[in-house]
Amino acid sequence: MVKSDRDFSVRAEKDALTQTWFKIGCLSFGGAAAQIALLHREFVEERRLIDERSFLHALNLCMLLPGPEAQQLATYLGWRLFGVSGGLLAGSLFVLPGAVVMLGLSIIYVYFGAHPTIAILFFGLKCAVLSLIIHAVIRLGRRALKSFAAFVLAIISFLIMAFTTISFPFVISLAALFAYLIDPIWPALFGAREYDEHQSLQPIAWLSILKSACLWILIWALPLGLIMLTLGSDHRLFDIGLFFGKLASLSFGGAYALLAWLAQTAVETKSWLSSAEMADGLGLAETTPGPTILVTEFVGFLAAYRAPDPLPPLVAASLGAALTIWMTFVPSFLFIFAGAPLFERVRSYPRLASAFQAITAVIVGVIAWVGVWFALHLIFASVTMFETGLIRIPLVSWGSFQPEALGLSTLSALMFFGLRLPLGVVIVLTILAGFGLHVVGFA
Repeated sequence: MVKSDRDFSVRAEKDALTQTWFKIGCLSFGGAAAQIALLHREFVEERRLIDERSFLHALNLCMLLPGPEAQQLATYLGWRLFGVSGGLLAGSLFVLPGAVVMLGLSIIYVYFGAHPTIAILFFGLKCAVLSLIIHAVIRLGRRALKSFAAFVLAIISFLIMAFTTISFPFVISLAALFAYLIDPIWPALFGAREYDEHQSLQPIAWLSILKSACLWILIWALPLGLIMLTLGSDHRLFDIGLFFGKLASLSFGGAYALLAWLAQTAVETKSWLSSAEMADGLGLAETTPGPTILVTEFVGFLAAYRAPDPLPPLVAASLGAALTIWMTFVPSFLFIFAGAPLFERVRSYPRLASAFQAITAVIVGVIAWVGVWFALHLIFASVTMFETGLIRIPLVSWGSFQPEALGLSTLSALMFFGLRLPLGVVIVLTILAGFGLHVVGFA
C-alpha cells in the first residue's frame, strides 16, 4: 500500500510537471534569456524543485553545448527530476507548441503573405517579456556575482557582446580558462568555490554513456537514412536534413550565432528563399513561443515547398519542416542524456567549479546584453549594426521610435515589479493593453 501510494504521488507530480512544461512551451517568448528566466521562476523560485546552485550549474553546462541552450536546460531539469522520461517530456514540450505555431504561420505566409495581424497579436506579449528578462538578470546577478571580480567579469562580457564582433563561445572559453588557471593561486577570486566533493566517490559508467550516445546518434540519423533509401541522396529533403544536422551540431552561441551561416547557405548558396523572406522568417520566430532557432523550421518549410517533387507542395513542405525540427532538436537529447552523468561529475573538481563560476558571471553579462538588444528592437523599428574590424556599435533610427512599445513595457514593469502581480496576469493585461492601443489606432 505504501509503495502504491508513493507511485501514485510520483505519477501525480509528473503529470503536474508535464502541464508546467507544456505551459512553459506555450509562454516561452523572447528568446533564450526570457526562457531561462521562465524556467528559473518555475523550478527554483515557485516550485523549489531544484536549488539555485544546481540550476546555475546546469545553465553553465548547457551554454557550452551546441544547439538551443534553453531547450537543453529544460531537458536537463526534466532528467534531474524524472530521468530520461522526464527529460524527453520537458525537452519535447518546450519545443512542440512553438513548432506547431511556426508551421501554421509558415502555411499562412506561403498562401497569404506576412500579414501585419501576426505582429499585432504578439506585440503586447513581447513588451511583457522584457520585464521577465530584467527580472532574470537581477535574480541571477544577485546569486552569481558573489565577488567584485565576478561583477567586473559580467560587465566586461556585456561590453564585449555589445560593442565587439568577438563571438560568445570565445568569450566564455577565455573566462573559463582564466579561472581554471588562476584557481590554484587565487581560489576565491570569483567567490567561494561551490563543488560537491562526494561526487568524486561515484564511478563514471562509461559503458552506459557510450550506449546512450550510440542510441541517440542512431535515432537522430534515422530519418535521414530512410530518406536516402527511399528517395535518394540527391532529393531536396535529404539535402535539408543533412544541412540542418550540420547546423545543429556546430551551432555554438545560440540562434544569433548561426544566423549568418544559415542565411548565407539557404539564401546565397542554395537559393531556397530570398533575403527578405529570411528576415520575415526571423520575425515570425521572434513572435512565436520556443527557441528563436525555430526560424530553421520556416527555412525548411519553404525549401521543401519549392522543391521539384512529385509530392503535393504542402505535403512536401510539412515533411521538410518536420525533418528540420528533428535534425535541429534531437541532438539536444543526445548531449544531455549521454553527457548528464559527466556533467554531474564536474562538481567534484575544485578548479572546474571555479571555471564554472566565471562562466556564470559571463552568462549574467550576456543575458543583460540580450535584454538590451531585445529592448532596442522592441522600442525602435529600425536597428542596425555598424561594424569595423572588431568594433560593432548598435545604431537606432530615432525616426522609428515606437512610443507604444515603451509605454507597454513600462506598464508591464510597473505591474511586475511595483504591484508584484503574477506573471500570467501581467502577460494577459499587457496583451489586452496592446490590443486596446491598436483599436484606438495608436499601435
